[in-house]
Amino acid sequence: MKSIEIDDDLYHFIAANTQHIGESASDILRRMVMPGSVPANQSTSKADTAQEVAIRTPDQSPEVSAECHAQAVLEELDGQQLLIIPKMVERWLLVLSVIYKHHTSAFAKVLGMSGRNRTYFATDKDTLLETGSSTNPKNVPGSEYWVITNNNTVKKINMLKEVAQVLGFNEQEVTQLINIFAPEHI
Repeated sequence: MKSIEIDDDLYHFIAANTQHIGESASDILRRMVMPGSVPANQSTSKADTAQEVAIRTPDQSPEVSAECHAQAVLEELDGQQLLIIPKMVERWLLVLSVIYKHHTSAFAKVLGMSGRNRTYFATDKDTLLETGSSTNPKNVPGSEYWVITNNNTVKKINMLKEVAQVLGFNEQEVTQLINIFAPEHI
């Protein structure tokens, strides 16, 4: 296996294009750059394939396969009594921080989320400010990620569904998550 260093933005782009849990960086790049080629893990012989490449940013360890920890998220959020938090923005940030806590290595996948004119997540506030005049970016507590917060509750629910799906929650887990986050809007 060979290692290369890449910039953070390229790492996040590759991570955001993951199609299934455990997909290697090599398979993602092969799919994007060489459509129609056979993934290395489906080849008949390791000698027939290119050597695997571990992608690292200068301050990160090699990419590890991400596992969905939806039940841990749901259990922790269930104990938070979110309904006593009156401001949806505070509730929204708490939910995202718990998801981040349990999906730290995979959370970069949310960087690919965006709307028609706005980027929803970034690793810095300025990136989100550049995508709109009233995005009101806030830091996801306990993380290096930022999220736009100037959305109505229905949009926050839709974004939360997308975050959960991107991180591997199944349909039932997504529904449970939304019921915990905003039962008054279901």
